Amino acid sequence: MKEKLLLVNPVILREMNGQFGLDDQTCQDFMRWTEHFDRVVFACITLPEHILDKSDASVSGTNWQPIADLPCADKIEVVKLPWAYRLQNFMQTYAATRKLLKEKIEECEYLCFHMWGFIGGWGAVACLEAIKQGRSYAVWTDTVEYEVTRRILSSLPWKRRIKEFLTLPLIKPYHQYLISKSELGLFQGQDCYLEFSPFNKRPHCVYSIHTQKSDQIDIASLKLKIDSLLSGTTLRICYAGRAAQMKGPFDWLRTLHYIHTLGVKFQATWMGQGQLIPEMKSLIENLGISDYVNLVGFVSNHQKLLQIVRESHIFLFCHKTPESPRCLVESLVSGCPIVGYESPYPVDLVSKNGGGVFAPMDNWQKLAEKLIELNSDRKLLSELTSSAALSGQYFDEKTVFQRRSKLIKEYIK
Repeated sequence: MKEKLLLVNPVILREMNGQFGLDDQTCQDFMRWTEHFDRVVFACITLPEHILDKSDASVSGTNWQPIADLPCADKIEVVKLPWAYRLQNFMQTYAATRKLLKEKIEECEYLCFHMWGFIGGWGAVACLEAIKQGRSYAVWTDTVEYEVTRRILSSLPWKRRIKEFLTLPLIKPYHQYLISKSELGLFQGQDCYLEFSPFNKRPHCVYSIHTQKSDQIDIASLKLKIDSLLSGTTLRICYAGRAAQMKGPFDWLRTLHYIHTLGVKFQATWMGQGQLIPEMKSLIENLGISDYVNLVGFVSNHQKLLQIVRESHIFLFCHKTPESPRCLVESLVSGCPIVGYESPYPVDLVSKNGGGVFAPMDNWQKLAEKLIELNSDRKLLSELTSSAALSGQYFDEKTVFQRRSKLIKEYIK
């Protein structure tokens, strides 16, 4: 019997010139999954044209790639799930989608479902169907969804705020129940692991990354960076991610303004799109730091992005919610220390070999003080750079997918 894996994921599927396409990172995932399974059935959300026409922030900063162009295309089956994030749409499409998921669960030997949201959360519906069939399944998550929603609730448009407010009390027990019924928990990073591991039989802390061994900073480049630091060069700061409330872009800018007022010479780069870009530009003008901060938008070439991080001295982040962003891993792989708000995920990334400095959550003044200290003590910063590169050696795509696939094959029958 062929080994067939069913994945249910909130990734967006769109039609491009008569072909179905996914973002390039999901396509890269396919390359890895098909190294370990004979066939991958991928159930994901179909993007409606009216959302695409609005240039939604979740869509605009994406490299789309036709699935048919992948070398492993013959081993992939894509299942289209409806975009149903409104209650009426969810109720209208529930029965048909549940039936579709039932059929795919019956066809596949291995099951792994991504947990997200409440309304429109088809991964949770797949869990319910697997429970009904008496099938074992794995759950995977990279965010504590109900905590993320709680923290950003006040910043949401009023219609969505009402919806999230009404469903928020339901998400936590719902997800905890489905996780408790799963045979295997794949929780990305310590934030998710600490939150969900008490409810799962076999919890594992895992990572989802897209860097290769070849992406890790080489000794020569690391030495050049350290030499430039010790010579007193202008501090280079960067960040890569969406301009969204949960990423703390305004704290990021206020931190930079603070160190500017105290005479720190720096150049900072934010790589990423998002709805808050116009407000970020306005704040940059108001703070008078236009000469020192550059919003470069979405960097479509991943190698170019990594090169910018590799050439930077500090990866500054102000994440406000319990999530596990891969940008911090990519920073360590690039030999760039991570400096930002403290939470279990980044602390764990550097727990063995170092490479990170942290300030209390939401305290951008303390974060600025950390930057000032590192800028004035270049020897300390150079040591932190070496430690970051050492921590980054533990993360590469091939290794993490091999581990996840092994766990699924071992426990999901």
